[in-house]
Amino acid sequence: MKNRVVITGLGVVAPNGVGVSEFTEALKNGKSGITFHQELKDLNFSCQIGGIPNISEDLKSKYFTDLQLRGFKSSGILYGCIAGIGAWEDAGFEMKSKSELDYDTGLIFGTGTSGVEKFREAIYKLDEGNVRRLGSTVVLQTMASGVSAYLSGMLGLGNQVTTNSSACTTGTEALLMGFERIQNGKAKRMLVGSCSDHGPYVWGGFDAMRVMTYKHNNNPENGSRPMSASASGFVPGSGAGALVLESLESALGRKATIYAEVLGGEVNSGGQRQGGTLTAPNAEAVQRCIRKAVENSGVSSSEIDVINGHLTATSKDTLEIENWTKALNRKGNDFPYINSTKSMVGHCLAAAGAIECVASVIQLKEQFVAPNINCEDLHNDIEALVTSEKIPTEKIDYDFHTIAKASFGFGDVNACVLFKRYIA
Repeated sequence: MKNRVVITGLGVVAPNGVGVSEFTEALKNGKSGITFHQELKDLNFSCQIGGIPNISEDLKSKYFTDLQLRGFKSSGILYGCIAGIGAWEDAGFEMKSKSELDYDTGLIFGTGTSGVEKFREAIYKLDEGNVRRLGSTVVLQTMASGVSAYLSGMLGLGNQVTTNSSACTTGTEALLMGFERIQNGKAKRMLVGSCSDHGPYVWGGFDAMRVMTYKHNNNPENGSRPMSASASGFVPGSGAGALVLESLESALGRKATIYAEVLGGEVNSGGQRQGGTLTAPNAEAVQRCIRKAVENSGVSSSEIDVINGHLTATSKDTLEIENWTKALNRKGNDFPYINSTKSMVGHCLAAAGAIECVASVIQLKEQFVAPNINCEDLHNDIEALVTSEKIPTEKIDYDFHTIAKASFGFGDVNACVLFKRYIA
């Protein structure tokens, strides 16, 4: 018998809200976290808007000492630690520097490119011959597993501790990796999530690819437009999301609050075949990923009530909707409600999957469907597949049981997970 897995803690650092309470209100109210950034204009970016979480100095000091923050330039690690510890405390645990080593709990926390600002600083110092001035934390801030190293030390976690990296699929993949570890009895709890740095040295490559919008520099909040006929590219974002996964037996044993149950999921790759490339999805593999996720969860496609899609506001949005309709064999008015958190926070890259998993669980727990802002002009090709009422532009209060979350990333990699409302 495999263990049932539930979610007992949430943490989030998003452009439109830091912490579960603030983020929940932002989702309900359709609040955008996209703003104009003078630095991007000064660097001649076409897209001069983006989503950056608002982190106060007081909040930083809750998690890091002044000495640790001196020369600290990895925003992704900062976001990841705040979200991760937030989820840990939300699950009813404490952060103690001298706690007993916890062999029952592990951590899988992903990222894309870590500490780019620190890399830049190091390169300049090296070019000037100042290798001795790099500082003692340059390795920790720039290695991919820096976020998991910081977090596991802060919390004293003794089970598997690692970092995954699968582009935009990273956070959803991390969740499924942690889910399987608990399901198979190798851990009682897993802290899972992902994070992404902000700024020009992360976002510049996408601007060069011309996949980011340049039409909304004067009205940033209208810039992220998934499924819209007037969408012109994604808006970059940053932040982190984190979830505490726990065996149902462990959660019940300590009388923990249970947000939802993880039913199952699937991770696969399109292999950059059959139309799939480094930057475009193999539609057949995407559909297979969704179908297998439903099958692995032990439910039928008709039981899915809501979808939180990948949906980035690029030309691939229509293809994604088509893939969902084919994979679920549902379209028109029979299609589930679907939304894109990216309309409010932008595309948070490696952090996207985790932030959107948190958003999915919040909607399930609070029984509402968050709005798709900036989608009043639904794309005609999407409307031909799905009734416009299923793509709400205002919050809907909805009594539902199952939500699907999917992520599709560069490199033709896919992940889909199903969450179910937990009723004791």
